Amino acid sequence: MSPPSPPATLDGLLQALPVPLFVVQGDQLVFTNVALRALLGLREGELPSVGEFNARFSPEERAWVEPMSRALARGEPLPDQPAWVRMRGADGRRHMLSLITGPGRIAQEQLVLLLDAEGGDAVRKLSTVLVSTAAELLRCRDETAVLELAVEAVHRQGFYVSVMLLEGDFLRHGPMRQEAESLAAAERLYGQPVHAVRFPRAAMPHLEEVLTRRKAVFHPDAFTMARQLHSPEVAESIERIYPPGSRALDAPLFVGDEPFGVLAVQSPILTPANAGALELFAQLIGGALENVRHHRAAEARLAEVSRLQGELVASERLTALGEAAGVVAHEVRNPLGAILNTVAVLKREPRLGPSGAAAVEMLEEEAIRLEDIVRDLLDTVRPLEPRPRPVQLGELVHRALGQLHGREDLPTPHVVFDEAPDMPDLAGDETLLQLAITHLMRNALQASPAKGTVRVAVRTVPEGVSLVVEDEGPGIAGVDPQRVFEPFFLTRANGRGLGLAIVRRVVLAHGGKVRAGARPEGGARFELVLPL
Repeated sequence: MSPPSPPATLDGLLQALPVPLFVVQGDQLVFTNVALRALLGLREGELPSVGEFNARFSPEERAWVEPMSRALARGEPLPDQPAWVRMRGADGRRHMLSLITGPGRIAQEQLVLLLDAEGGDAVRKLSTVLVSTAAELLRCRDETAVLELAVEAVHRQGFYVSVMLLEGDFLRHGPMRQEAESLAAAERLYGQPVHAVRFPRAAMPHLEEVLTRRKAVFHPDAFTMARQLHSPEVAESIERIYPPGSRALDAPLFVGDEPFGVLAVQSPILTPANAGALELFAQLIGGALENVRHHRAAEARLAEVSRLQGELVASERLTALGEAAGVVAHEVRNPLGAILNTVAVLKREPRLGPSGAAAVEMLEEEAIRLEDIVRDLLDTVRPLEPRPRPVQLGELVHRALGQLHGREDLPTPHVVFDEAPDMPDLAGDETLLQLAITHLMRNALQASPAKGTVRVAVRTVPEGVSLVVEDEGPGIAGVDPQRVFEPFFLTRANGRGLGLAIVRRVVLAHGGKVRAGARPEGGARFELVLPL
């Protein structure tokens, strides 16, 4: 009468154990688990005889292996055996193993476990490397740098590794170290780069479980898992490319309390012991990512504090300038009016000779220039309260060029104006915007040589409407681009340092942005962006 079959649940438990084991009955192996088949290169269902199994041991080991096999077959007490033995694996390497025996599933069977003697040293080595890498991760200031350093450290220890990044309801491949043939096959399958493929979380329940439970999952047989998740063609490709006996680990990555992704590791040398070290390493990766975000937030706060300090200094400076401007306006404008009235009377005097007329003309020019300076000074400091209405930016540019054309105090460069068709209106104060654009165009004309070219372009941009003005002058190389907008900052000897300050105040009052920079071909480039 044949012995009763063991419960299926017990077989499943023995199959899931990552430790190589077999069950012997008489002179025949009647059960092998996945780990043993991976170690010896056995096919599923292949059950060698005890003699065939003994042939795997080194010749010097057989002096005690064969008597032990006979004792196992007869159910006799086992002879003394050394603590460690050597066995040749399917990979050609010799493995140091310790044999532990015990009762089998039924009375006639014996269970034999093969414990890897090198596992402890491997775990210590892996843990040392990962701890050292974790210290380096804390010095990273970029999330991609953290992940790249982490996957490279794991890969160097003999593992295949990839990071699955969580993006809402999808997962996407991040940094990875996998076989090139596998990646090429995946790209042929998906028709796009692997990193661009987005997988629904619902389609990957094994990873969803990892993220939900916040606990790593160890897979004793990576290929069985692949057959469950992928089509037969893909699973067959994975099994053909990767080493036999591969195991897998999926460890959650959390940044604070928020799920970030999954660290996925595969290798034949993956064991529960080093899987534990890798799970801890995944937690350290999460800490490093959180550290990066803290630094980024601190830098943003520092930048905001610096900006507020700058605005405070500028506001205080503007307040002081406003008080001075008020005094100047009161003390200078009245004498200027008297001077200009006197000049008008003198110009009608018939007895003035040529030299007198020239002197009066020069007096009038200097008085007008001084009045312009006072007006610019007041425009720089007076409160701006835009009264918006629909305005065409291109029309304001044409008007500014018309006002400045033929001015004797300005060079006459060639002006190229390129306005995109069907430009929308923007809501702005026409008077203030005209003032700003006129100052910007005057600045470009003053900076350009007589035979140079000033290029003006009006375009729509995502933020609104953009006005770009480029000149071929000396440029602003070596100067902080933001400083050119400060009052009294001069970029040329005969400038006033007020025009660009007015431009910035008007643009900011409209909720826009203004930028300055150098043209690669030489000269300066200014851009105003105004919201619609």
